[in-house]
Amino acid sequence: MTKNKSLPGTELILYHKPHNATKMATHNLGRTVFGDPKNSGHLMTIEEANLLLNDWVSNDRLRLHMKQVAAIMKAWAIEKENADPATALKWELAGLLHDADWEKYPEQHCSIIIEELEKRNIDPEVIHCIASHGPHYFGVEPVTRMDKMIYAIDELSGFIHAVALIRPTRYEDLEIKSVLKRLKTPSFAAQVSREDITDALSRAGLSLEDLVPFIIDHQKAV
Repeated sequence: MTKNKSLPGTELILYHKPHNATKMATHNLGRTVFGDPKNSGHLMTIEEANLLLNDWVSNDRLRLHMKQVAAIMKAWAIEKENADPATALKWELAGLLHDADWEKYPEQHCSIIIEELEKRNIDPEVIHCIASHGPHYFGVEPVTRMDKMIYAIDELSGFIHAVALIRPTRYEDLEIKSVLKRLKTPSFAAQVSREDITDALSRAGLSLEDLVPFIIDHQKAV
């Protein structure tokens, strides 16, 4: 997520951006064009992406977050956008690698993974999607449907996982009303910006009722 991640030694772990990120691009990438258009359609395999992830990210919880976002992105692309396999792979790769550089390079978050993917001649749409997953943080506006969905999914996925972790039964029987209740409780996961969640949903043209159940259904098995 687009966050000031602290990796505390607790089970309830949230990857969140600092509050001032809603007012200024704290990790502004300094550009809005990424990759080379001639590389359109050039993608790495999920196996290659996982090798990169395992090489760069040692923290199991951070890897889990990215794998959850990837699973939701892929499912949304297929089920809601009628994506073909190549397009669904783009969505999945963007979700899987969006935070890949955070642990090793927190002060250069997003810049390093973007540079790596550009070196590998990856499709510019995937790179732009990663660059835009926190517009107030990186200074890159979501443009495509994929961009807008990673912003919305990323923001909510981590929050919903936090809600599940405090329940004895975790995701079992987790309902939207529990998530909504926690969203309305300022002291719960206070570092998560409700403003960003609202902004992301607005950009995607969705409501909490549209997206929360979908995330619960598709990330609980990851």
